[in-house]
Amino acid sequence: MKYTTLLFISLLTLSVVAQINTGDTKTFSLYQDSLKTICSKLFKPDNKDAVNEKLNQQLLATFETALNMPNSINFPFDSLSILKYISILVSPDNKFRIINWNVPKNDGTQIYYGFIQEKYEQVIKRGIFKKQRIESVQLYPLIDKSAETKNPDNYISDNKKWFGMLYYKIILKKTKAKKYYTLLGWDGNDKITRKKIIDVLTFDNNGTPRFGADIFSMQKKYPKRIIFEYSSNCNMSLRFSTKKDSIVFDHLAPNSPQLEGQYQYYCNDGSYDGFGFKGGKWNYGIDLNAINEKDEKDKIYIDPRTDTSNKKESRTLKQDRKKKKQK
Repeated sequence: MKYTTLLFISLLTLSVVAQINTGDTKTFSLYQDSLKTICSKLFKPDNKDAVNEKLNQQLLATFETALNMPNSINFPFDSLSILKYISILVSPDNKFRIINWNVPKNDGTQIYYGFIQEKYEQVIKRGIFKKQRIESVQLYPLIDKSAETKNPDNYISDNKKWFGMLYYKIILKKTKAKKYYTLLGWDGNDKITRKKIIDVLTFDNNGTPRFGADIFSMQKKYPKRIIFEYSSNCNMSLRFSTKKDSIVFDHLAPNSPQLEGQYQYYCNDGSYDGFGFKGGKWNYGIDLNAINEKDEKDKIYIDPRTDTSNKKESRTLKQDRKKKKQK
């Protein structure tokens, strides 16, 4: 089974690279090697913030140069994602990809970076009755402004004022008027809590990306994105179930009613909630009979590069709840 999967990935990579001429492939491979070298230094756990800042500026500059080159969107940069340095997600309709990473700080917080490479058609007039359609690629840097964002649940912005996170899934939903790309993301937040986030990406008439949208209905509230916060000692699963065509996630609760709102005490309680898409909105459902489907990316993004979850504590919280119910 593993051999078959590796063979499929290899054939897929070869088919993509085949769209690029030999000279470009060599050039992009050299850029990829440079990016790998920078990443190997950047993601060392004991780095000081000043060191990471310099290395990350090198990473941004190298990536921007490479991604602005013709045909770069056809080069997968797959070794960066295989090594878990960078998240690279291609949209289901192959219209864009998100290249995304996080840089941990010494105080336990995170800063997020990335780019969106978007394909779009440019119409050029060739006379009175003739038009020519040329496919172009636009690059949008993602500028993390989450530290300055007030009321993030209702925050809508473009790529220059992005509410930063690390994306690991793109879900395409269409209405008559628009395409909505729902994004599942992870935020390391700080030393005591983590976050999982359901975000939404759309593109305006000029192709500019917009984050956040009025497509959620949750307990008489209509936020522009959904944010879950929980203890850094616990796991939370947030995934898309293809069987149910729904976003399914662990229900979070504090280990005591008196601790409601103190998210460092929140953990999964063994039940599941979710969102189903109907009427152009993601509609909230409580206590779903969820089936655990294997999702390797969801496991990876519990906490990228290091899983600090304390499973023993999670079990203890569940045992405490059972005892309280029995009383």
